[in-house]
Amino acid sequence: MKKTLSFPHFLASIFALALISLPNFASSSHHDYQEALSKAILFFEGQRSGFLPQDQRQSWRANSALSDGWTYNTDLTGGYYDAGDNVKFGFPMAFTTTMLAWSVIEFGDSMPPNELRNTLVAIRWATDYLLKTLSQPNRIFVQVGNPIIDHNCWERPEDMDTARTVYAVDSPNPASDVAGETAAALAASSMAFKSSDPGYSDTLLRNAKKAFELADTYRGAYSDNPDVRDGVCPFYCDFDGYQDELLWGAAWLSRVTQDSGFFDYIQNNGKTLGAEENINEFGWDNKHAGLNVLISKEVLEGNMYTLESYKASADSFMCTLIPDSSSSHIEYTPGGLIYKPGGSNLQHVTSISFLLLVYAHYLSRTSQSLNCGNINVSPTTLRQIAKKQVDYILGDNPMGMSYMVGYGDHFPQRIHHRGSSLPSIKDHPQPIACKEGSVYFNSSSPNPNVLVGALVGGPGEDDVYNDDRADFRKSEPTTYINAPFVGVLAYFVANPDPN
Repeated sequence: MKKTLSFPHFLASIFALALISLPNFASSSHHDYQEALSKAILFFEGQRSGFLPQDQRQSWRANSALSDGWTYNTDLTGGYYDAGDNVKFGFPMAFTTTMLAWSVIEFGDSMPPNELRNTLVAIRWATDYLLKTLSQPNRIFVQVGNPIIDHNCWERPEDMDTARTVYAVDSPNPASDVAGETAAALAASSMAFKSSDPGYSDTLLRNAKKAFELADTYRGAYSDNPDVRDGVCPFYCDFDGYQDELLWGAAWLSRVTQDSGFFDYIQNNGKTLGAEENINEFGWDNKHAGLNVLISKEVLEGNMYTLESYKASADSFMCTLIPDSSSSHIEYTPGGLIYKPGGSNLQHVTSISFLLLVYAHYLSRTSQSLNCGNINVSPTTLRQIAKKQVDYILGDNPMGMSYMVGYGDHFPQRIHHRGSSLPSIKDHPQPIACKEGSVYFNSSSPNPNVLVGALVGGPGEDDVYNDDRADFRKSEPTTYINAPFVGVLAYFVANPDPN
């Protein structure tokens, strides 16, 4: 039998929930979210591939990979290295781009004008590259660099002498996952650039539609293709299927264009493309929780009740995050950090925190709350959970450590990152060959170049972080950890107290 709460008990339950029984750690009681935001954006300049501009601020970096694409007689320079290596993986790069653009769409108004500009610059560094990946008919370039050979070396991107193998998928071979995420990235970015550069916005949207058509016409996972499998697996294999990227790409195109065709696609293909499966995941490989939150906006604000099942899945996901909810099943560390096994844990923390804030935004704009069976949850509560995650990352944790490089007094010094751990070419102009970098990798000294703003993989389920360069699951930064955090920090710059 469903138990209903009297009004005083209801208030008490909301109050108890608002305190969310996660530990508090006295660190800096008020974090400088604006400083953290500018550093989170600055990180992307340390990940740049290609010809660097005059205003490059991570000044220990220099030009790299200037001949990418030559084997296909095409220009594939630019874009981002995904993590601490020197490979350009298209799948996570596109997801990173989508999340940066979504950050601007939802929280750009909260960003100081110069940081909004810097975020758009970071997005454009990626979208200029993604446009190049679609530059040839019936083909999408999905990766540059042989990761096996690359991971055998410890060398600066500026010295790279490993194979810059280009991985392309030609129709009718499918790449629905990468093409679908690229469609989402370009569509979301076209929305982000709409007011500042309408011409570029139009170009992005036109190519987003092209990418989606490629994704939908030839359905299948790119990593099932023997021509690319050895290059993309096991690093960025499609483990969770390509269907979510088709819905995700269509959802973004629907939001940007307001075209009923994309709306119908989401409505009609939800069941066949598994919209109600794996709804508690969100990251570079699985878009379901983000997809459901994104589409919920249409249900909440546009009264599109035919999409109600997506909102129900979003509600269900949010309820798993509430410690006092009967459907809670997300694990937290003793110190209060969301934890999912598998390494690089902060990718989950930042993306989930982003979804919490976006969903709270949609609910509060329509004066709604979340029903989690035994309790009602306010948008404020969702924001409080997100704030605890942010403050943990910035230093309110058992280690008293900021997991953002360059923020606070105590942060990771030995991150798993080639360019950061090797002397810069300004300090050591002679090339450092593939195996010559090992001495720096094995050194216990702090990295000579501070990759300001990088979020590392983070502590283990026991809240412990050993600052060990070799432990890449904890010490390696990635673009897709940082990207959602940009939006999260932008929200807290404008709303430091979510109550």
